[in-house]
Amino acid sequence: MSTLWAFPGQGAQQPGMLHGLPDAPVVRACLAEAGAVLGEEVLALDSAEALRNTRAVQLCLLIAGVACARLLVRRGHRPDYVAGLSIGAYAAAVIAEALDFADALRLVALRGELMQSAYPGGYGMTAILGLDLTSIERLLEQVNSAEMPVYLANINADNQLVIAGSSAAMAAVAERARALGAGAVKPLAVSVPSHCALLAEPAAELAAAFAAVSLQRPRARYLSSSSARLISDPDMLRDDLAHNMCRVVDWHATLQTAVERGVRLHLELPPGTVLSGLARRLFEPGMAIAFQGSRLDTLDAMLRQEVSRSR
Repeated sequence: MSTLWAFPGQGAQQPGMLHGLPDAPVVRACLAEAGAVLGEEVLALDSAEALRNTRAVQLCLLIAGVACARLLVRRGHRPDYVAGLSIGAYAAAVIAEALDFADALRLVALRGELMQSAYPGGYGMTAILGLDLTSIERLLEQVNSAEMPVYLANINADNQLVIAGSSAAMAAVAERARALGAGAVKPLAVSVPSHCALLAEPAAELAAAFAAVSLQRPRARYLSSSSARLISDPDMLRDDLAHNMCRVVDWHATLQTAVERGVRLHLELPPGTVLSGLARRLFEPGMAIAFQGSRLDTLDAMLRQEVSRSR
């Protein structure tokens, strides 16, 4: 049996998320490294006001995920598999030792800037609960147009899907979804239309920047949340990271792949607990836990127990 360390995407951010990280030397070193690379005070990025900016959000998610994962590594733990939802893939690649943290910081800063500048307002993402994929795809076909762009963005579970597009188009889909019996329609804390064709041009610009970055073969098995497949080739990993902003996230299939490959412990790195909630449906009789809200000694015990079971 194996462990999967999962890193959340945009929407999981919380004010004060960097200030609330464990007070440990490895965490402080991670914050200091990020500040030196970016040339700014990174603890200024996690205020409620700062988190209105896509760049700040994505940097906070990267830093929080890497800092807490490094803390666990320092305590003697290693993941068998890593995966990240959207921006979380960058932290996953860093912890798999495929992407240097400094390079990840620079690329993520650029990624956030490109996404924000492409769609400074009037766009976003909306979660729809209670309808299946076929129903959502039909609604998208009815609404999507050049004037009202809206696309499928995330498949988080069989009946938890996310759409992305203009605010007007998403509102039209939401109204039809409620009429079909959707259990909930929730606008996400994301100000750009991620994981659809609307971000193809920013993705191409990011890919050009990636061309100058050296990547290595992952030392932990890296699961792509776009294809739900393992990626070990550095060039394929570069493509996966650069273009994941404009590709549909199939997190449900990614978790299924992990389970089929023998993963029985899903650990969600900060911030938040959404991914572990999604995983619990698939990981029985295994476990899905979140770093946030857990004691470090409890995490130590659970991770060591899983390692001993796998031997």
